[in-house]
Amino acid sequence: MTIASTTVATAAPTKTSDPLASLSSNLNNFLTMLMTQLKNQDPSSPMDTNQFTSQLVQFASVEQQVNISSGVQSLIQLTQANGVLQASTLLGKTVTATSSQLSLQNGHGSIQFNAPAAEPVTISVLGGNGAPVQQVSLTSTAGANSWSWDGTGSQGQKLPDGAYTVSIAGGTAGTKAAAIPFTVTGVATGVVNQNGAEQVQMGGLTLPFTAIRSVGN
Repeated sequence: MTIASTTVATAAPTKTSDPLASLSSNLNNFLTMLMTQLKNQDPSSPMDTNQFTSQLVQFASVEQQVNISSGVQSLIQLTQANGVLQASTLLGKTVTATSSQLSLQNGHGSIQFNAPAAEPVTISVLGGNGAPVQQVSLTSTAGANSWSWDGTGSQGQKLPDGAYTVSIAGGTAGTKAAAIPFTVTGVATGVVNQNGAEQVQMGGLTLPFTAIRSVGN
């Protein structure tokens, strides 16, 4: 299977003001005011320095907290970047994951499911607007089953690559059809970091890493 492209990305950084720079500016202003007052104080009635000393201690305490916060933020960013780099080893490999959507890649998509018995099964595929684009009826075998889709619609037309919602219902004759859980298989084409969590892309489908069940060659 040919992979059109692969991507490794992280969320774009958000521009924020530097609290440490702002604190340093405020501290410099405070020290300038303090020196000016000390120079112009009445020698016969010197000012009480306890208040200034207290404020200096507060500045130092806040500066320490800002430094710790900046260090923790840098550590988080480093961890996220490392996670993306490690996850990038999935690129180009076949990934099986739990999802309600199937990824049609290069005109091919596949799903796997377990049936409790040999029974009639209906597989429905919906497009992005929720409208049915294909429906297939077949008889499953007891145990593991797989179904491959060539991207052909119900009218025989070729559908574009992308993510399609899938549902499987089955049941023996005379019983009410029940939903059957399934997994989808595709080729990992990208890894992204969204809201601090790594996610894998299979063509037009993006899934959390917790959805991955197996990785092949």
